Amino acid sequence: MRAYSDRKNVQKRAYYSDRFHKIPQTPRFDPSQSEEFADDIKILSNKFDILEAYVEIDQLVVYVSHEVIRDVMFTFRDELGYENLSELSAVDFIAQKGGYEVFYQMLSMQHRKRARVKCFLKPNQAINSVMDIYKSADWAEREMWDMMGVAVNGHPHLKRILMPDDWVDHPLKKSYPLHGDEAAQWYEVDTIFGKEYRDIIGPEQRDSAFVDPRDTENFAKVKHEVPFGAPPSKDPTHMDVQEEDGVVLIKKMSKDKFKQLSTRR
Repeated sequence: MRAYSDRKNVQKRAYYSDRFHKIPQTPRFDPSQSEEFADDIKILSNKFDILEAYVEIDQLVVYVSHEVIRDVMFTFRDELGYENLSELSAVDFIAQKGGYEVFYQMLSMQHRKRARVKCFLKPNQAINSVMDIYKSADWAEREMWDMMGVAVNGHPHLKRILMPDDWVDHPLKKSYPLHGDEAAQWYEVDTIFGKEYRDIIGPEQRDSAFVDPRDTENFAKVKHEVPFGAPPSKDPTHMDVQEEDGVVLIKKMSKDKFKQLSTRR
């Protein structure tokens, strides 16, 4: 008989077995010992309470309180020379840490270096907008609210940017239910008209690559071409390349006069 073993949390235990490769932590260095970032961290440390700072993959990473994020952004722009906020968003660590990790990706083109500012935010807290400091924060803050549910104080137009205004919850939260297209395809029908109209309207087509062979206004089936809006043809059709009322200087051609070369000239 096989010996008994505790089977609790089997997936986690298997993930860290020798059958799987666990990527090691990238090395981190003291920024005060870095020739590139020593001056930056000195200026920041003199003005703010730095919770954690290190250099990882050739960029400075700084953790600060979310309450001073605007002052930190002003310092990065006016004193440290980071003129570009290339990205900002949040990561859902609610299950592990009880909140969000908001990050700001900074770029200094004049000094040719990058930095990342991070802060921690509880789910019921809001963070102050930095849109007036970096204009690129406008849509990024709206997307962070739309996808993650992180509220931004002081944004002049904080509304959804990707999802419909009446969408429930925030899709990139790890607690968001993964119903997929099966549920989403009925969202607008159920919300606007009600479930009783499902049979009348039908599901929303959510496949961007879908081609309806019956649609002769937006698509043309090869070798079954028909005039615009005409009923589709099951039998092969033949259409002249040149329209009847085409440009008169172009010689009228038809497919039966084409010559296909077997080799390139």
